[in-house]
Amino acid sequence: MTQTHIIEHEAMKTTFVLRLLSDNALLAKQVGNACIECIDTMERQLSRHYPGSDIWQVNQMQADQSLFISEDSYECLRLAFVAHKRTGGLFDITLGRQIEHYKNTSAGPAPQLEGQLMIDPERPAIHCIQPGREIDLGGIGKGYTLDRLKVMCLEYGITSALLASGTSTQIAFGEKSWPIELQSGTAKHTVQLANAALSASGTGIQGCHIVSPDPKAPEAEYERIWLITDTAAMADAWSTAAMLMSKAELVSLSSQHLKIYVFEDGRIAPLLEK
Repeated sequence: MTQTHIIEHEAMKTTFVLRLLSDNALLAKQVGNACIECIDTMERQLSRHYPGSDIWQVNQMQADQSLFISEDSYECLRLAFVAHKRTGGLFDITLGRQIEHYKNTSAGPAPQLEGQLMIDPERPAIHCIQPGREIDLGGIGKGYTLDRLKVMCLEYGITSALLASGTSTQIAFGEKSWPIELQSGTAKHTVQLANAALSASGTGIQGCHIVSPDPKAPEAEYERIWLITDTAAMADAWSTAAMLMSKAELVSLSSQHLKIYVFEDGRIAPLLEK
């Protein structure tokens, strides 16, 4: 009989919860252990707070230096660059200093944007043109990790699962549809997640932690936004960028290929129904 095997693991300042469907308890345990090892490896490579990680080293680079990094770090940075282009620059992982300034509610203006990094187009390397940028992968690092876990599960023979990094990003695959409760305050709304990823962004939990690359950008239209798309990495990137978009831009985005839910007027509903 197929059962749901639940594995939890603390990493990347959140709790990863893996719900694996399998009639083989031993297999589920083996996959869970492999996933935990993968999560820890990703943290050692992608966290800017982990001394010696790829991202930590990138943030220490000086002008004209180059650094070879792991394939996973390279691919995650490449995806972040793709997201930067697709979101018109709204999703920007090089705002680490600005994000830290707002998170710490530091007095005075945020640090000015300066510096330039370049991703090598042919090999897993980063080049520092001018120092000053600080990478903070944030949620896209967790989303990328979830996408990697999905591939690993399928390779091991787990054909259906729900994988989550906290309550911010989740990805489902396989035949089962998973009920996911969206919540903001007392407002709740349940969606069925199947063969897709869902990510949430908002201002209610961590305050003003989403920083626009444009210091003159208006305040967010919505307190909380949920977005569904194909991969966890891109779901996270788009949900972050969505917080910086106008309602008209979000409607246009939702009508194309993304499913967007927003909290407005005390309720949660699909954007195009509002």
